[in-house]
Amino acid sequence: MEDNHATAEDSGRRNFLKTSSLAATSFLIVPRHVLGKGFIAPSDKLNIAGIGVGGKGKSDLASFAKSPHVNIVALCDVDDRQAVDSRSKYPKATYYKDFREMLSKERKNIDACSISTPDNTHAVATLAAMQLGKHVYTQKPLTHDIYESRILGQAAKKYKVITQMGNQGGSGNGVRRMKEIYDAGTIGEVHKVLAWTNRPVWPQAVPTDQSYEIPKELDFDLWLGPAKKVPYNQSYLPWNWRGWWPYGTGALGDMACHILDPVFRILPLDYPNSVECSVAGTWTFTLREQDHNPDWTPFSSSIHLNYPRKDNKGDIKLSWYDGGILPELPEELQPGEAFGNSDGGVLFIGSKGKLMADCYGANPRLLPLKANETLNIPETIARVPNEDHYLQWVDACIAGYGKGVTSSPFEYAAPFAESILIGNLALRSWMLRDNPTAKRSADRYNGRKKLLWDAANMKITNYDLANQYVKREYREGWSLVV
Repeated sequence: MEDNHATAEDSGRRNFLKTSSLAATSFLIVPRHVLGKGFIAPSDKLNIAGIGVGGKGKSDLASFAKSPHVNIVALCDVDDRQAVDSRSKYPKATYYKDFREMLSKERKNIDACSISTPDNTHAVATLAAMQLGKHVYTQKPLTHDIYESRILGQAAKKYKVITQMGNQGGSGNGVRRMKEIYDAGTIGEVHKVLAWTNRPVWPQAVPTDQSYEIPKELDFDLWLGPAKKVPYNQSYLPWNWRGWWPYGTGALGDMACHILDPVFRILPLDYPNSVECSVAGTWTFTLREQDHNPDWTPFSSSIHLNYPRKDNKGDIKLSWYDGGILPELPEELQPGEAFGNSDGGVLFIGSKGKLMADCYGANPRLLPLKANETLNIPETIARVPNEDHYLQWVDACIAGYGKGVTSSPFEYAAPFAESILIGNLALRSWMLRDNPTAKRSADRYNGRKKLLWDAANMKITNYDLANQYVKREYREGWSLVV
């Protein structure tokens, strides 16, 4: 994408929006000018364009539209079938299939963009909007690749727009209460974290040997985005793309931004310095060739990362489990007591105790549970009104850069997403058959080891083949340049 900066007209409109807000330091916005009871002047509204408006994109737009300060002015989706509901709900919004065309033609009409595409195109769509001076709300995980996360982190500093990653629990009361409990010293120094999810909940390892005709409503080339060109297969979309490495980021990418948010928001973590994993359904010499596809995400896995603490008090070890694999139940948990919730959970293990929460950091509680009966820690951290991650971003956009506050700005979300994607780098290395002619299994799967990570240079130092997954090659016509 070319570096196109906003015009003076664009800047003037954004400045007007900024100065019109009387709530730059809060989560509530008072409109500058009200014409009659309940009427807000059009100039006081935030004009939002949606990139990816079916499925999660549809619900994202609906969440923004709850604000009386929002206009949904443009819609973009590569699949007309997925866009039906959003087009019906926002009939005045102009509709496009290519987000690049939309941004070019609507740049004077929009203030912000919501990006809810498959992971594969998060980075290119987000950066293109930022380069036009548009605020961005991008679904989790922030990007498909580690390199892309680093780029968007840099872009947030350069283009000075309001950013938010779509991990809604980041604005929840639960993670704030969890931090208050931790900061009070209740569980001491954390040295180990366990996290788990019920994902994947989509079909895995679907064969692609059958040919299909591309539906007339779908622009499959645009759907592929930067990914390599392949024949259309109905197994990829609209939902199952999470189980394919070229388009999704598997169970970890789907849920870690929700489940691990308390870990990165509360503990003094730096980038990890090592990662290792195990994968169910190990490929062996008895496996039929047609049962191996390097684009499949694994059925289940466990991933173990080591984090040096920023305060130089040792390391924190984090273990992740998915696909039905769970950590050992803590001994403090009694029979019948829930271990997280149905979506997963997280457990902090400290020198003085244990602290558990459900998915999204919800319902934090000490173990054993009876310890919560005498817990008396005051509320010291400001809460987000109604725990609304979406309207927090809307209000911040209107307040303006440097005034508005979001829970998951890219300055936080980019290194967080990078760290998660390092786990996927380990999974892909485990699955990589780097010597298909080897006569010993140990010589065929050399990526099944502890990988050493050099965060400053975004590089695995002891297995070079793993580095192909740090930054993928975009196909012709796509680029990512700040």
